[in-house]
Amino acid sequence: MRPAPCYRPGVTAFRSPAPVVKLCAAFARPFDNAVATARTCYSARLVDELDVARDPARRDDLARSIYAAGHHTTLQHAHFQFALANVSRQLIWSLLHSHPFYNSEQVSQRYVEVRPDSVAVPPLDGEALAVYERCAARQMDDYHRLTSLCIPLVADAYYARFPARRGKTRYDRDVRRKAQEVGRYVLPVATFAHLYHTISGITLLRLWRACEQPDTPAEARLVIGRMVEEVLRHDPGYGAILEPPLGADETLEAAALALPAAAAPGHAAAFAREFDAELGGLTSRLVARKPDNEALVAQAVREVLAVPRAALADEEALALVLDPRRNRYHGEALNLATVSKLMRALAHAGYTFRKKLSHTADSQDQRHRMTPASRPILLAHLTDAPDVVVPALAATAPTARACFDDSMARTWEAITALRRAGVPAEHAAYLLPNAAAVRLTESADLPALLHKLRARLCYNAQEEIWRASLDEARQIAAVEPIIGAALQPPCTLRARMPTTPICPEGARYCGVPVWRLPQHARQI
Repeated sequence: MRPAPCYRPGVTAFRSPAPVVKLCAAFARPFDNAVATARTCYSARLVDELDVARDPARRDDLARSIYAAGHHTTLQHAHFQFALANVSRQLIWSLLHSHPFYNSEQVSQRYVEVRPDSVAVPPLDGEALAVYERCAARQMDDYHRLTSLCIPLVADAYYARFPARRGKTRYDRDVRRKAQEVGRYVLPVATFAHLYHTISGITLLRLWRACEQPDTPAEARLVIGRMVEEVLRHDPGYGAILEPPLGADETLEAAALALPAAAAPGHAAAFAREFDAELGGLTSRLVARKPDNEALVAQAVREVLAVPRAALADEEALALVLDPRRNRYHGEALNLATVSKLMRALAHAGYTFRKKLSHTADSQDQRHRMTPASRPILLAHLTDAPDVVVPALAATAPTARACFDDSMARTWEAITALRRAGVPAEHAAYLLPNAAAVRLTESADLPALLHKLRARLCYNAQEEIWRASLDEARQIAAVEPIIGAALQPPCTLRARMPTTPICPEGARYCGVPVWRLPQHARQI
């Protein structure tokens, strides 16, 4: 069975450079391996891939049988690494990184300057194409202008923190990168990225089957389709089980968007106001937790050790796993919580947060795959007025704020003009800026939350995701002080052990002895 054509009917191609999709690394015989693992379950010996390959008909029959029955763990063994280029940030956010079963290393907009021509252009023509291209060009100009406006602001703060570096040009790059962190907020989500992306065989099949979901069905079908073609060239055996994609009108999301409640005008703006009011001024609000988190963890620790309650009080049990002076795993470079018998006890504590982030900050938050979230269908959230998160540095400087606000206003004018001209929302939404607001609910067990906050409470973290992490740590500490005391950046945990170097970032040290500050404090 061969995949359906990569392009949807009526969509010839994106007008920008075509996506680059290259299979870089893979198992030598991935499909034979999947069937060999299945046969091994019912064999007195390990079944070899070559044994499977000798009888292709039997191999394919068994593969179709176990696939139809849902026995898909055999398809998880073989992984495929792809090199991807000329794919939009919108596609990465909406599909490639919207599930837990992948690994990616992609170019950072925080550290790499964006080229003016690095923008996906959907299949538009005539005046709609002109409107789109003018807006994208302005957004690129705004990116450079806002970055330039922020450089003096960043320089003042940077050289005040590191006075010995003032006047040494090699540090100007650090200043520019921090300014780019703000400038990127006005870039469109159509901006290209390049990345290495590794997934298993079963994940590729899932992505292909569900690629017509919003928000990027045309680009998703194009990119995932080419990934499928690369794998079929490497191993045609997958054709035996490959299903075609569900049509755009067959997806659950399409049916839900057609409901009167979802289609009613004004509902998106009303939802946004309601959501923001419930946040109460926070970036991330704790909305639910297990009522006995600390007691649950303490009891689980006793169970692991076979110790009665009378011999090990809750406070002592919690200290065994949470206090870095007792648990040296907190200072390890590797996250050992997933393999430590005692730290697995932390998994019984759980939290749910409601949060509002920019598209660019949520793209970072999304990479924490063990803290799953229900992310929005962004097309359903489109409003006629700018709906954005203002970067903190731009908010403090009138000239930078004026540049940002002007960029947002002109971007929404272009999006609105395209939608009124009948351009599909899917295509108009590529002009949404990185600053576009993303509202979501996210849940985490304690091991995953500890790991995430250890990274994102570091002063080197992006400002907005740091703010959300700080909100989360403070709220938990207010209701669960023992657990809350463990929600710290890595330097604070290492100082408590103690171990050296206190800051594990080496040359990337932020310049502030955070471990000496009051808990959950920061200089902004």
